Amino acid sequence: MNRVPDEGMVLVPGGTLITATPGSPVRPCPEVTFARQVPECGRSRLHTSADRSALFGREPERRRLGDFVDGVRERGGAMLVRGEPGIGKSALLLDAAGTAAALGMRILRTTGVESETHMPFAGLHQVLLPLRAEIGELPAPQRDALGAAFGLTDARVPDPFLIALAALNLLGEAAARSHVLLLVEDAHWLDRASADVLAFVARRLESEPIVLLAAIRDGFRSPLDGAGLPELLLDRLDDTAATALLDAYSPALKPAVRARLLREAAGNPLALVELPIAAETQDGKGPLPPGWLPLTTRLEQTFTARMSGLPSTVRTMLLVAALNDSTALSEILDATALITGVAATADDLTPAVTVRLVDVHEAGVSFRHPLMRSAIYQGATISQRHAVHAALAGVLTGRQDRRLWHRAASTSRPDESIAAELDTVARSVRRRGDLLAAVAALEHAARLSENPAHRCERLVRAAEYAAEMGRRDLVVRLLGEGEQLRPSARQRARIVWIREGFEDGIRDDSAAAHSLADLAESMAAQGDVDLALKLLSSAALRCFWAHADERSRQRVVTVAEGLPVDDLDGRLLTVLAFAAPIERGKVVLERLRRLAAHPPGGRLAARLLGSSALMVGAFDLSEEFCAASLPALRAQGRLSHLARDLGAQAWSAARLADLSVAIPAAEEAARLAHETSQPLMHAIAQASGAVVAALRGEQDRVESLAAAAEQVALPVGARPVLATVQLARGLAALGEGRYADAFDQLRRMHDPADPAFHLALRCFSLAELADAAVHSGQARAVAGIVAELEAVALTTPSPSLHADLRYARAVLADEAAAEPFFAAAMGADLRRWPFVRARLQLAYGEWLRRQRRTAESRAPLRTARETFDALGVIPWSERARQELRAAGESSRSRSSEARDVLTAQELQIAQMAADGLTNREIGEKLYLSHRTVSSHLYRIFPKLAITSRSALTTALRVSASPDRYALVTFGDTVM
Repeated sequence: MNRVPDEGMVLVPGGTLITATPGSPVRPCPEVTFARQVPECGRSRLHTSADRSALFGREPERRRLGDFVDGVRERGGAMLVRGEPGIGKSALLLDAAGTAAALGMRILRTTGVESETHMPFAGLHQVLLPLRAEIGELPAPQRDALGAAFGLTDARVPDPFLIALAALNLLGEAAARSHVLLLVEDAHWLDRASADVLAFVARRLESEPIVLLAAIRDGFRSPLDGAGLPELLLDRLDDTAATALLDAYSPALKPAVRARLLREAAGNPLALVELPIAAETQDGKGPLPPGWLPLTTRLEQTFTARMSGLPSTVRTMLLVAALNDSTALSEILDATALITGVAATADDLTPAVTVRLVDVHEAGVSFRHPLMRSAIYQGATISQRHAVHAALAGVLTGRQDRRLWHRAASTSRPDESIAAELDTVARSVRRRGDLLAAVAALEHAARLSENPAHRCERLVRAAEYAAEMGRRDLVVRLLGEGEQLRPSARQRARIVWIREGFEDGIRDDSAAAHSLADLAESMAAQGDVDLALKLLSSAALRCFWAHADERSRQRVVTVAEGLPVDDLDGRLLTVLAFAAPIERGKVVLERLRRLAAHPPGGRLAARLLGSSALMVGAFDLSEEFCAASLPALRAQGRLSHLARDLGAQAWSAARLADLSVAIPAAEEAARLAHETSQPLMHAIAQASGAVVAALRGEQDRVESLAAAAEQVALPVGARPVLATVQLARGLAALGEGRYADAFDQLRRMHDPADPAFHLALRCFSLAELADAAVHSGQARAVAGIVAELEAVALTTPSPSLHADLRYARAVLADEAAAEPFFAAAMGADLRRWPFVRARLQLAYGEWLRRQRRTAESRAPLRTARETFDALGVIPWSERARQELRAAGESSRSRSSEARDVLTAQELQIAQMAADGLTNREIGEKLYLSHRTVSSHLYRIFPKLAITSRSALTTALRVSASPDRYALVTFGDTVM
């Protein structure tokens, strides 16, 4: 076996490029292929000579990156390498590839290219192309998703997250055979669809033998930024390393020139190598760009100056290469011939190779650094660029998609035929899941549109797509341009609706909800009922997130109920539930019960109904509808909607104390809301998690989650989040017996002047407030609140509100008159509300003991304790035990259960495994790889003291369903 004689990069037979340290063995690794010879494996711009300069003075960074690769290759991990242009990011990635090659890892790579940012999944295609033979082994939905994304089928592209799961599993299967290093160069220039997929993969490398390293230029945004990855920040070289590098590559410089270059290169390795070339050609007499210019600009001007001395044909070829969205040599030669009228050959590029601007190989032409491409582009006139794009369009006759982009870029004059084709392309790439490419196509189409109305329509549609991506910056610019073109009434309505998508209804602005309803009525009158419902949904969300007045809420309801839609339409019920949960609570609840008896078809209806049921206090129905909607949302990869339904499920399950559902739902909702860039949904999921933690008695976790949610909600006045935070803090104080604190926390939910006041959610916290008031001696202080909610209850049959009122009447009544109120409260049907029933039993047992009816108190107290134990609400279990001790009965210690020892995600996986799902099926539902699921189960088994999958059901059985708890009688009434 060969040995590396000195430190550096080695090109071994077969085109394998590795980096190794002196004395280490060279192991051929076919996957680390020099991109110039096998372009489909990635287009690396690293070379075996000058680019070694980027490693000068980088020993600490090289060790850190190499140690990272070695340390996480078994369990998986990802890291970002960040720095300015020319600082050595790609060189370090290739150096890490040498470490990986020496460890026997398989290496896959992709490179972002600025000219390909409009091509959906181009970067992902580079990564997965070497694995194309294994795609057929994926489950059918994932296999079909990748086929649609890569244009192999005409099928509509599913949600991008399904494509991302397919990519994760494909990479995971490859890694199971040989550990994988995935290199992503110039990640800031990846097409958005590919970047989103790689960010998804990076977040899920736990338990996967995959290492992902991505290089990102300073000042650029990438979806990878939000993946929570560790970063390696590359600073400029210190004076000693910079001097050594300059002397190594330009040893004959005159002292004055040398000093100037060191000063102006400022420790940038690329500048230290490239600026001296310009200095040497002019004998050091003022050739360098002004020192006050940014270093990137100076480098670009240096490269432009280097190009100026080349023959005109060579300059044309370089401009063609800079503007082409491919490195294909044949395209460059053919386009150059069209422009110059003279046949061109690869040999014509020799002068450009000599001055180190490009490298030429059999498959194509690559720039030695992206700044060289940028410099050539910036140095060309607009007419020169137009001519090159026209020539490229002329040679790409067999690639209609690429040809169209170059046709569009070849003219600044309106051309409706090109605009119409771009419009068609926008619809096509939208189906393929690349919204950013669709926006780019529509922007080009708008620029080329001859008719102002068509131009406006294309800008508005582009803004709709940008809004789907959450790109406020694009939306603002596109809508601003569209509004200058005299949009039609319908276009103005769509503009309003798009903007509302970024508002989330925040701000106590009743006039806005009213005006949205007026606009919806106008659109309905013009026959656009779908747009009317969208506008009404925005108006209803304003009523939910903020504090709209009664007149505005009624206006929304009036317009909604006047639309020609089915009474059971989920969209209509959502508008009514969010805009007027009290006033229309009876109607919504009656229709929801009809739908529960005869479940609706279609994922949309089920998805909307869970939130509607929550708003009217039917938490059992909410849980039921959410559970029905989740499987379809998981299968389709609609993770943003999945996060919302999980959030509704978590809120409802927490109020029912159904912790086996609430714990995993809150955790998954928060994780997916963060991943899909929904900050308010993330905050409300965190607040719901705080409620769960309060029920469990986890005080530190309550405050950490509540504080995080509050930090997001306070600046924007998100009332539902703030109300849920107060509920969590109030429950936590109740659990610790701090009743005065609990009263203060919960009282805020009922104060209209407090930002935590919420018209609907306050109705679902009265029992806790009454409990705190009684135990802190402030019963009279809540009389007004109870009276107000008694009046509300005359309007709405909300199950939660009425249950709370029955509890409040009993615990707030005079001691001598309380028994009939307890009897009435426990006479209600509470079979699906075990926590409410147990809380009543606890309060009734406490009352009986105070009345010196000690023997009678034991039965309800005992039943309450058993229910609280089964539910896992530990503070309430302990309170029941204390009461039983006071009543003369001892209690066994509460047994530990799965919820006590498993994390939220472990609990969810254990539940699915107990239901008979395979690891692969669990992974598909949770958007994890099956190996990650296996790793979780490996940790779950010892925590539950079991050794087999078949024992999971028994281990989890203590977390019984809400309708399995023991009953106790009150006279002739079942409690």
